[in-house]
Amino acid sequence: MSLNGRVVAVLGPTNTGKTTYAIERMLGHRTGIIGLPLRLLAREVYDRIVAIRGPSVVALVTGEERIVPPRTQYWVCTVEAMPEGMGCDFLAVDEIQVCADPERGHIFTDRLLRARGLKETLFLGSDTMRSAIAELIPEAQFLRRERMSELTYVGQKKISRMRPRSAIVGFSVENVYAIAELLRRQKGGAAVVMGALSPRTRNAQVEMYQNGEVDYLVATDAIGMGLNLDVDHVAFSALSKFDGRRMRPLAPNELAQIAGRAGRGLKDGTFGVTGDARPLDDGMAQAIMDHKFTPQRKLNFRNHALQFGSVDRLIQTLEASPDHEMLVKAREADDLATLKNLSQVGEVSARATDGPSVRLLWDACRLPDFRGIGRGTHADLVAVIYNYLHQSGCIPDEWMERQIKVIDRTDGDIDTLSKRLAFIRTWTYVAQRKGWTNDESHWREQTRSVEDRLSDALHERLTQRFVDRRTSVLLRRLGQKEAMVAEVNDAGEVTVEGEFVGKLDGFRFSQDKGTGVAEAKTIKTVALQALAPQFHLRADRFYNAPDTEIDYTEQGGLMWGSSAVGKLVAGADALKPRVEVFVDDVAGPEVAEKVQRRLQHFIDRKVAALFEPLLNLGRDEALTGLARGFAFQLVENMGMLPRSVVANEVKALDQDARGALRKHGIRFGQFTIFMPLLLKPAATRLRLVLWSLNKGLDVFPQSPPPGLVTIPAEKGVTEGADTMSGYRIAGERAIRIDMLERLADMLRSEDSRGGFEAKADMLSITGMTLEQFADLMQGLGYKGEKGERAKVKAAPADAPVEAVSDAPVAEAAPVETADPATPVAEAEVEVFYTFTWARAPRANTRPARASEKPSGEGRGKGKPKGKPRGANKGARDDKAKSFSARPAKPEKKIDPDNPFAAALMGLKSGN
Repeated sequence: MSLNGRVVAVLGPTNTGKTTYAIERMLGHRTGIIGLPLRLLAREVYDRIVAIRGPSVVALVTGEERIVPPRTQYWVCTVEAMPEGMGCDFLAVDEIQVCADPERGHIFTDRLLRARGLKETLFLGSDTMRSAIAELIPEAQFLRRERMSELTYVGQKKISRMRPRSAIVGFSVENVYAIAELLRRQKGGAAVVMGALSPRTRNAQVEMYQNGEVDYLVATDAIGMGLNLDVDHVAFSALSKFDGRRMRPLAPNELAQIAGRAGRGLKDGTFGVTGDARPLDDGMAQAIMDHKFTPQRKLNFRNHALQFGSVDRLIQTLEASPDHEMLVKAREADDLATLKNLSQVGEVSARATDGPSVRLLWDACRLPDFRGIGRGTHADLVAVIYNYLHQSGCIPDEWMERQIKVIDRTDGDIDTLSKRLAFIRTWTYVAQRKGWTNDESHWREQTRSVEDRLSDALHERLTQRFVDRRTSVLLRRLGQKEAMVAEVNDAGEVTVEGEFVGKLDGFRFSQDKGTGVAEAKTIKTVALQALAPQFHLRADRFYNAPDTEIDYTEQGGLMWGSSAVGKLVAGADALKPRVEVFVDDVAGPEVAEKVQRRLQHFIDRKVAALFEPLLNLGRDEALTGLARGFAFQLVENMGMLPRSVVANEVKALDQDARGALRKHGIRFGQFTIFMPLLLKPAATRLRLVLWSLNKGLDVFPQSPPPGLVTIPAEKGVTEGADTMSGYRIAGERAIRIDMLERLADMLRSEDSRGGFEAKADMLSITGMTLEQFADLMQGLGYKGEKGERAKVKAAPADAPVEAVSDAPVAEAAPVETADPATPVAEAEVEVFYTFTWARAPRANTRPARASEKPSGEGRGKGKPKGKPRGANKGARDDKAKSFSARPAKPEKKIDPDNPFAAALMGLKSGN
């Protein structure tokens, strides 16, 4: 059957296989040309034909790309780039309904009216073109193709509830980016497809979607032009678009063209709206589902019979009106506007004076404004290019190099890279024009390389910004309902299916802080589900861990290494705290119980080891009567009792009871009743924690550094904290209670009524300066009087003994010099303190100290009579002899542990 000159219009809705049919028909001929509406679609069709016939016989020609093998048989082009007069057997134009587009329609109309194959011509498009084609091409035959699947309107859906394999359509770059960002946070990301993207970037983005790396696609209406994608649902985020002049609502057939991308092949698809887009009315939705639209009755037209006698004549022919009622003169396109602009430029008009010059000018004016910089600025660039071409026959290499070098950078954000890609498209177009450059192959390669680098960088930035691979992978695996593998490294970092999701701190999952609020819930759900086996493995390892791996903090926390696994809480007994574990609910009760049991064992053993003397005291059944009651108080106070609190109980203890208690290591100090073994740092640290728990404190006092005799007294601490720390507050500092007792032993031999000075040994054991010691003594109830005196220098070793004066230092006479004229040197002065027992303690001392006074003191009973004795050695010896010589009454024994024993002994010896 002969097909000579046959013209066929293959019409129908989307997903009817029209493009595939045209490819099959073309390959049935020896040569052929197919024109496509987009550079992206042209590249897709080119790749399909190359896969069938090989690259040696297939050419790709677009405004910015030209691949033409020597033995080309089949040409794949954008409609604007279709070569004329090729004389191919077959010719096809896809999406012929673009004839009605205000911007590009006149080009498609020109191909409809004039482009023909020698044997067969196909026009592919919507049914809306049937009457127009029949009117303009009477000989045309029509072939109706039905959609292979159903398309259903499902109304409005929120983006957060959008199902996977959905495409969301926006009509501005800002809208597309905003939707993609929202999908990244909520769904793990989206691929981005826009007509302004280079084929390389677009293919990389589509590949992510097709391979399932992301389940969502955000696109402009570019996807409506024949791009074949695995889309189940199309959602419109808006129902109007800017057409280059104004915002206008999309017609039903335009919406159908885009919605038809859903449900490819035999798979049904759905469409709807989302975001701020209002729901479609019933009539429009039904028209889209039934593919019934108003026929196109007006096609855009621009005269093709151009005359190049002059610039003005060229403009006149371009603006000629059509001679058919179905054709309307197209709006002024960018190339015509540029021509009119340059016709007013003196240098350009001076050059364009003959046919070849005017034709060259028109060729230059057809350079598209890829940069979108405005007609005036674009016209300036065209003028420069035209002047070079007219004057030199080509564009200088140096100038071309400078233009490209500025663009050849891959730094910057998405907007910056997108602008550079738009700019390089200008020079890619220039490099594709025959005769415009000296070395066409070099500049084509150069511009292609720059575009590829920018395309790869843009794809990378788009992926970084709009794809959260972690969330995407986890959501996909969660949707597949397969068991996911979680791994935890030594640092506690958790990866699920190779994606980092957070850290496992003990038995609690801590989510990655870089996670946004929207995706946090999803990631935590997936992570905890995958971590369930890890919790059991970790619990087993923890249960068998030695005590050396577990510790408690000064605030009652329980640590396993560096991980918090629980905390101590008050129990019924201060020495029997309970444990509260930190275990995520998803780990299950079995894990929590195992962790709780192990921690309870740890703290019970720790208390038993550090408080063994105290626990033995409490369990000693040999203690009876007052001794047992006193032991109970000491156990209840964890081995530390201020003497003032139990002064009466201590008095009531006989020597046998005291002896029984001393066997347990109890020391009856002048200020504190304590067990020296419990002053060790480890016991002190635990005692403070247990005491704080028992008191119900929110903030526990810190354990003092080990080895210090005195520490600064903290302000505002809970009463009793100093005793539990093993210290007693005295003035501005606190002194360790065992060292305080040593100091008390030294003070016992001093004359507290007559006054005494601090000895070197006193300063040594406290590690204080004289001023600090004076403050300490005042805190203990002594009064310190400060004085100054001349410092006595030590006599030379060979000086006679008589040279040493027996006079008091304060009354020493100045030493006379040999020469009266020589000035007398001032004596060196030293500071000293005289300490006496004060009748009342300092205001900042604890009130309990009043109970430390011997009974009867302050009431006039047993006061020493006569002058206070001095603090010299003889006086101390006499006092000792007097005490030992006087028999003590059995019923009124003087307790040697009483801090006022020395004073009482002095009183008795004085009597």
